[in-house]
Parts: sequence; C-alpha cells; structure tokens
Amino acid sequence: MVAVKENLMEIQADIEQAARRAGRNKEDINIIAVTKYVTIERAKEALSAGIVHLGENRNEGFLAKFEEIRDSATWHFIGSLQSRKVKDMIHHIDYIHSLDRKSLAKEINKRAEKTVPCFVQVNVSGEESKHGLDEGEVESFIKDLATFEHIQVAGLMTMAPHVDNPEETRPLFRKLRLLRDRIKGLGLDYAPCEYLSMGMSNDYEIAVEEGATHIRIGTKLVGSEI
Repeated sequence: MVAVKENLMEIQADIEQAARRAGRNKEDINIIAVTKYVTIERAKEALSAGIVHLGENRNEGFLAKFEEIRDSATWHFIGSLQSRKVKDMIHHIDYIHSLDRKSLAKEINKRAEKTVPCFVQVNVSGEESKHGLDEGEVESFIKDLATFEHIQVAGLMTMAPHVDNPEETRPLFRKLRLLRDRIKGLGLDYAPCEYLSMGMSNDYEIAVEEGATHIRIGTKLVGSEI
C-alpha cells in the first residue's frame, strides 16, 4: 500500500492548483482523512504525515480509534448519526457533519457540555439514497435551532453522487455554496455558517474550485484495509 505521505503530497498539489484556478488560498482548505476502512495504525500514519483532521462514520470505529489517538487529532463525525448513540461520542468529537433533523439536534444539545460545531447536511442532489435536508428546508431548520445553546451551525455539508465525470458535480457544489452564502448572510450568532464540507476522493478538485473548506478523502489518501 502506498505511503500516506506520498498520497498526501499528490492531493495537496491538486488542491493548490484547484485553489489557484479559483483564486483561493490553499490554506483555507482542510483535508479530512476518512479512516473508517483502515486500521488504527494507518490512521496514526496519516497523523505522522501531517494530517490533522480524522473522519469516522461509525460510533464503534470512532471510539476504538479515539482510545488510541485521543487529542492528537481533530475528530469529525461524518456519517449518519443515530440519536441513541450521541451519548457515547459527544464528549470526544470536535465536529459533526451530519445534522439533519430536529430530534438529533435535541439529543446533541441535551448531551453536550459545551458548544458543538455542526454542519447541517443538505441533500442537494435529491437522491433518495442520500441523507440530508432538502434545499428548501435548510433556512427554517437552522432558524429553529436558535434556542439550542450547545449547537453552533459551522457550515453546510453535502455528498455528491459518485459519477464517472467529476465535472457533473459542479452544479451541486455551487448550489450548496450559494445556500451557505444565504444562511451566512442572515447574521445569526449561533449559525456563522462559514464552512462547506463537500468533495471526496473522486471530486475534491471540483469541490475546491466551488468553495469547499473541508474535503473528506478516504481511498485516495489512506486507502482501504478493513
């Protein structure tokens, strides 16, 4: 398996070029290593290569890695989160990328002891297989979070379809950016909505060109072992 450091250098070069094309600063783009399909050792290799952010989408996998790595990483929960499992991980996670319903917001707010930055997940593609709010529901959903003192809406997140031509994802990423701009423009203290979590191994360059601040890369960065 190729060393994470080699993969990271290639991805960073891609990001730098995409950022330059878009007139952006490469430092504004955070790479999240999605470690759900790799061992704890491979996750540690990612950290040694210079990765700061690790992303997990299952409680069990996250908790196992957290026990070994703890605060050496900034932790992102990027999968669909069941309300009943919030209590197990809420005190360890730094960001949640999948806030998509009021019941989950209530559980996060109830269990958290400090403010939790959350990305509201939006289903911009309209696929039935994808989680997330419809575009038209996002503003009212975020306004309804005003009384949830432990939730900060840090940004929006989406998962684009996996397509052969990554260029096809551009309109979806652009749609999320425009929605983010609209929410940010509301000037809500609890919802600064500065960030965009979008783009994965097959389409991260397009996502960067369209404004992504957090890209979630698994296979191309750390591979798949499990």
